Amino acid sequence: MSLDGFSMHRLARELDAALTGSRVDKITQPNRTTVQFSVRQPGQNLCFCLSVRPQNPAICLLDAPLENPAEPPAFCMLLRKHLETGRIAAVRQHGLDRVLFLDVDALAAGGRIVTKTVAVELMGKYSNIILTEDGKIIDALRRVGAADSRVRLILPGSDYLPPDFGDKLNALETTPEEFSACLRQKTGLKLVKALSDACLGFGPITGKEIAFCAGLSPDTLIEDLDAADFSSLADAFAETVAALRDDTVPAVLLRDEKGKLTAMAAFPLHAFTDVEEERFPDMSKLLLRADALIGSYAPPDKERFQKLVKNELRRAQNKLEKLHAEADEAKNADEFRQKADILSTYQHQLADHRDDEVSLPDIYDESGQAVVITLDRRQTVRQNIQDYYKKYGKLRRAEKLLAEQIAACEENIRYLTSIELSLASCTELSEIADVRAELIASGLLRENQKKKPGEKTSRPFRFCAADGTEILVGKNNSQNDRLTFHIASRDDLWLHTKDIPGSHVILRTDGAEPSEETLLLAASLAAHFSQASGSSNVPVDCTPCRFVKKPSGAKPGFVIFTHQKTLSVTPDEERLKKILAQEQ
Repeated sequence: MSLDGFSMHRLARELDAALTGSRVDKITQPNRTTVQFSVRQPGQNLCFCLSVRPQNPAICLLDAPLENPAEPPAFCMLLRKHLETGRIAAVRQHGLDRVLFLDVDALAAGGRIVTKTVAVELMGKYSNIILTEDGKIIDALRRVGAADSRVRLILPGSDYLPPDFGDKLNALETTPEEFSACLRQKTGLKLVKALSDACLGFGPITGKEIAFCAGLSPDTLIEDLDAADFSSLADAFAETVAALRDDTVPAVLLRDEKGKLTAMAAFPLHAFTDVEEERFPDMSKLLLRADALIGSYAPPDKERFQKLVKNELRRAQNKLEKLHAEADEAKNADEFRQKADILSTYQHQLADHRDDEVSLPDIYDESGQAVVITLDRRQTVRQNIQDYYKKYGKLRRAEKLLAEQIAACEENIRYLTSIELSLASCTELSEIADVRAELIASGLLRENQKKKPGEKTSRPFRFCAADGTEILVGKNNSQNDRLTFHIASRDDLWLHTKDIPGSHVILRTDGAEPSEETLLLAASLAAHFSQASGSSNVPVDCTPCRFVKKPSGAKPGFVIFTHQKTLSVTPDEERLKKILAQEQ
């Protein structure tokens, strides 16, 4: 969900006030769609990011810096070369369009000070970050060549041309009367579309809000409006522009009953019903909240690994279906032997190369009911008999092999599912590194595993029960093994969903008997961090860690255990939210 030009105007003012005059200390690129600037102001350090992820393109101040990969990408190195140690001269908006310019004064050869501009185009899937100097493109995060666009080329050395907004009015420089007159000319269009065609900055949300404040339907055709309607629209337009200029007006974010992001704007919205409103003092905090709801930040390689595992899982499931079909056929092996026996019994009555099928009495049926047997007329009767016996022998041998292959395929599906669950909860680079190592070791990923300098060791979730007991939860298979066999003590309790892929959970009891409430909480966490998340009556096995063993050659995360007892839990989601908030 993108901000429109109206909301972008307030964002530009806030960023200009916060960043102008600051020195660029460090530039990093947490992932392929996000660039992060660390800057110094007198008495404080600030961090802001430029994100061009289509789900929520934004530029905003951060509460805490994002984690960065050990090796910076090429575009990040380019920005460092041109902008680090420079001073931010201004943050400005291109008209009322969704384009912000970040002007940086940097020291060039010969001691000259030159101004280089970072153009941040926040336009959904067309979002981009472009570094320019004197109107020429130095480079861009996403290069656009002639094969990609016939309108704008974004290549090194090309002239930078901002997106063309035609003859649209600038709402901040337009009187209500001019706005109304321009709107009257948009005949044949619905009101919301006419608003966006008349003035810069209008998105669907602002258009819907102005229509609501004017007492009109957003789908009303322009030619159906009368003088009173245009007067109401002019008044609503003036009120919206006034709210946009007032920095004391809170920015708002709306969520539906399921918590999904519905709308966001730099001013209060009244056109939406059955929504929950959140208010923010500035646009940066609104954008951070929107990012958390959308979940747009993803560590590098996470999406690539998820796609890889999903494809492997689909292949394994298709293979399992075929194996089950062959196993069902193998169960009918005796039918081929019986047909061969019947043909042998009545062989003297049959002629070679004559019939495609024959009807003979069933020697295995007391009533002697006839059975139809298919023959290959190209072969003799004797050869058909041998074929039936060969088919019987093949299916009998295959039955045992198929059972082994089905078991191996089912185990592989459980393993791939466990990796899929691990990736879903990955939020840090160290956790992605664990999964990468596991994929390489299993042969699913053909890359060289190299320990990069500065890489951290991933850590499990840590929660604290009401009585102070510590509960540890593994985020991936590597963590599960470390947690169970290296971190936990022999007398701690180990929990895992019964026959369901999920995380290993350790209840740090040191041999003491845990309270029933704490044990149920640990079991609920095991259910929550499993494939059965959201289900009721989830079976969870519980046993002391000393009874958990890892078979030789077993895949990461796979264990055997004894002396377990099984709990049936239905997690209380409201209670779990409070516990999960500890980790956040």
